[in-house]
Amino acid sequence: MPLSIDKLFIPLLMLLILGSCSQQQQEETEPIRRKSPIAIAKALHQPSDTYVKIVYGQPYKRGRDIFGQLVPYNEIWRTGANEATELTSTKDISFGGEELKAGTYALFTIPRKDEPWTIILNSELGQWGAFEYQSEYDVFRIEVPAIEKETSTEPFTIRFTDVIDDSTSLVMQWDQTEVSIPIRFLEAEE
Repeated sequence: MPLSIDKLFIPLLMLLILGSCSQQQQEETEPIRRKSPIAIAKALHQPSDTYVKIVYGQPYKRGRDIFGQLVPYNEIWRTGANEATELTSTKDISFGGEELKAGTYALFTIPRKDEPWTIILNSELGQWGAFEYQSEYDVFRIEVPAIEKETSTEPFTIRFTDVIDDSTSLVMQWDQTEVSIPIRFLEAEE
């Protein structure tokens, strides 16, 4: 006795639905893979027990033109990828010559061609990129020179130089560009 199409169709349809649900459930439980991993830079000043860290998304050059193209000049940049970069200090510090109270801040930059860059510390946390950046939350802005290096840095990198006496520098490097911001640990002076 031949099987009717209805008797074959219903079981096949059920298998397709169950398989689709299973695949969707698996996709929902797997973590999202980011092209730009999260990176952390940190500095510790032992005498004052001051800890400074930067948490940022670390994009890679991947053959692209970076400043002026991928990252436009004269526009607010999240200083990395994904969420806005955040700087945390456990005690008051001098950041580029400005006193910064202990706490966590979003760090933005305005890259410029052949001019100093603007570095911005902003009190609005939890931002995705710079899409909803609001200048009224700026704690302060400083200007720092950007230098062109002969060598290229593939991943966007933020690091601190060695702590010497009461000072370090926050260094940002990507492609052939480097920016350095002096930091002083204030409690070391007391």
